[in-house]
Amino acid sequence: MTEQTLADPIDQRQELSRGFSRYQSILVALLALVQFTIIIDFMIMSPLGAIIMPALDISAAQFGVAVSAYAFSAGISGILAAGFADRFDRKWLLLFFYLGFTLGTALCAIAPNYHVLLLGRIVTGLFGGVIGSVVLAIVTDLFALQLRGRVMGFVQTAFAASQVLGIPAGLFLSNHWSWHVAFGALVGLSVIGMAAVLFLMKPVNGHLVLKQDKNPFQHLIATVAQPRYWMAFSVTTLLATGGYMLMPFGSAYTVHNLGIDIVHLPTIYLVSGLFSIFIGPLVGRASDAFGKYPTFVFGSAMSIVMVLIYTHLGEVSLTVAILVNVLMFVGIFSRMIPSQALISAIPDPAQRGSFSAIGASLQQLSGGLGSVLAAALIAQDADGTLRHFDRLGYVVVTTAVVSLILMYLVQRPIAAQAGKRVV
Repeated sequence: MTEQTLADPIDQRQELSRGFSRYQSILVALLALVQFTIIIDFMIMSPLGAIIMPALDISAAQFGVAVSAYAFSAGISGILAAGFADRFDRKWLLLFFYLGFTLGTALCAIAPNYHVLLLGRIVTGLFGGVIGSVVLAIVTDLFALQLRGRVMGFVQTAFAASQVLGIPAGLFLSNHWSWHVAFGALVGLSVIGMAAVLFLMKPVNGHLVLKQDKNPFQHLIATVAQPRYWMAFSVTTLLATGGYMLMPFGSAYTVHNLGIDIVHLPTIYLVSGLFSIFIGPLVGRASDAFGKYPTFVFGSAMSIVMVLIYTHLGEVSLTVAILVNVLMFVGIFSRMIPSQALISAIPDPAQRGSFSAIGASLQQLSGGLGSVLAAALIAQDADGTLRHFDRLGYVVVTTAVVSLILMYLVQRPIAAQAGKRVV
């Protein structure tokens, strides 16, 4: 068993020079569609925050709880699913969690009050939080390390597509009808995604021939007990903490602190997303060509600078707000894509599913903690202005510096195996 593939062999030299086969291209597109629906479900909460809070008559702290409820429930389900993650065909595992995610989103779409919305976010998190780890396990199974930066670059364009298509569309529907309609549209898109996976994706079951532990609990413990995984889990935790601190309050900060009219929010997300669609694949290719850790270093440096600028802005023009957001997303992508590709090389083939599930669980739990911490650090004035937002920037920068150091330690054994200083 090698780092190649367990189901569809890839000729690395040919694929690197010519591109993927037709099925591999379809597979990447399918995974990107799945990621699109999952990412937009989380990200839409931030721009809709300025609409949902007054509509349901809730505070910023309550809204932060609704956002973190997804993360905490996703973290719990990730741990519960880890023992089973390598025992089923990953295609059917993906469909099972995708169905639960769709049902949870439907609950949000019909929520008449805050408590039902909160329940919907919990259900959505229980199922949706595991999907990202299944996608990562599929990519790791079917694509060699030399190609994963490129694959993740395309898959993560889902993040950009959510900016270009999903969030502006969600805001348009919410502004013209109701925020419920945005979640209803996402339910319809998720049904299309499930049908596409069902009929177009081949089984991903090569890992089932590998030796497994006697029961799911032992499989979970065996994965957690691997000391060489701990550093990777630590990096995952820190990366999520910073991201979840800024996102939930981004729209409220833009409207009330930066002085941007709420009708211009879709424009900011649209332009940022358009740039990100091009940035994602370029970062993926760069991480494969120049090294995943050097690309991660660049992304960390860019993120630190832009977060400090962003969290200290006063009232600015729409152009400045867009420019800052675009540059900040360059930094985010340049950390996210190479880190996922690099960390995917850590687990043994028989533990990829459980490793990814545990990593996703830690990511969600730390992200939920980050949202709660962010809500505790800031305060909201009567006019909606957020105070102490700069404190969030200092925390995010600190996590970025520490994760940069830890990521160097994570990649050392991989680089040593390849005969390099960094990978």
